[in-house]
Amino acid sequence: MAGVRQTTDKNGKPHKRWRFWYLNWQGKRTWGTGSTNKATTLRIARKLQEEHLQMRLGLRPKPGEAPATTPYAQAMQDYLSWGKREGGRTRRPWSPIHLATRRRHLGWWQEALSLENLSDLEGKLLQAEKALERLGSSERTPKTVATYAESIKAFTKWCVKRNLLPQDPLNELAITNTEPVVERRALEVRELQAILNAAPAKRRILYAVAVTTGLRAGELKQLRVVHLDSERRGLVLDATWTKNRKPGFQPLPSTLVDELAASTQGMPASTPLLSVPRHPARSLYIDLERAGVAKSTDAGKVDFHSLRTTFTTLVLEAGAHPKEAQSLLRHSTVELTMNRYAKTRDDRLHDITERVAHTIQVKTNCAIRVQHKKGLDTENRANPQSERTCACEKLVAGAGFEPATPCV
Repeated sequence: MAGVRQTTDKNGKPHKRWRFWYLNWQGKRTWGTGSTNKATTLRIARKLQEEHLQMRLGLRPKPGEAPATTPYAQAMQDYLSWGKREGGRTRRPWSPIHLATRRRHLGWWQEALSLENLSDLEGKLLQAEKALERLGSSERTPKTVATYAESIKAFTKWCVKRNLLPQDPLNELAITNTEPVVERRALEVRELQAILNAAPAKRRILYAVAVTTGLRAGELKQLRVVHLDSERRGLVLDATWTKNRKPGFQPLPSTLVDELAASTQGMPASTPLLSVPRHPARSLYIDLERAGVAKSTDAGKVDFHSLRTTFTTLVLEAGAHPKEAQSLLRHSTVELTMNRYAKTRDDRLHDITERVAHTIQVKTNCAIRVQHKKGLDTENRANPQSERTCACEKLVAGAGFEPATPCV
């Protein structure tokens, strides 16, 4: 079925060219612009309708049907080569870790969906959803399951853009909930000090840099001696290996700058600045046990990335503005900094509650004192101001607060 329609502009004036529509081989209504002649436009629409009907019946090859016979393994290799060359943000190469992750995920999908050619992806949406469900039931975190889904969806979109697939067969594949099952917690200052005292020298300085910069483990591994800027007192971040693929500068405490400069003096510029273990989290767990710090509590778990969470919390507790914290964390939004990384501490919440209680107490006592004034004897009424301010001033002085409003 096909048809034509004459459309109008915003002033109600008819357009010169007629619009037409037809049902494509997928059964979806598709619109196009024809000529200024209604009959000619209708013939165009009917011709396209006939062609797509033949595609639907298998009498004519569908768009992109021939390229879809490309072997999955070949397309995957082309995709990974593209990513290694220019697949990242601002057309920068993927990081080695991201490249390895995508290779592993796409290999898993090839086995899970029994893929030989790209055409085998057609009609595999339900099978893909069940594969993710099985993956989630194998004690994988929601975030891990989501990254598997993201990998195959990014791959199929890449194939569509390069005409290797006529359409995205997994377009409706839903990304799983990425909320963490167990929250990371921010280390308390006493816990952090215990870890730094218990850790060997190389790991102590690694933890110190991580918790005073918020740099991720992968970024810490990429730091070289040349990235230490003693004059500016910080670290120069290279866009080729930062997560956001942007250059930057991360301030560093002066004591750490001096310590790093002394320990790397005379070393080649390409020498790693820090000694980062192959599995930073495992090394941290060893030092947690040595320091007597619990790996998991009611507040959440501790892993290497918790040092970044701790850095965020300490930055905000030091009085930083949320925008300043976002800049130090190099996050795209303030919401990510405040809602995902910033944590609250019970002791600080109790302290705030006590301050509120003191404030309420000050106002209540002042109000009571004013009410009692009505019953003062004649001698006290001669000097009412001293009676009004006495109790209030004593309480404020004892609590260390200024009254919100003057007593009346």
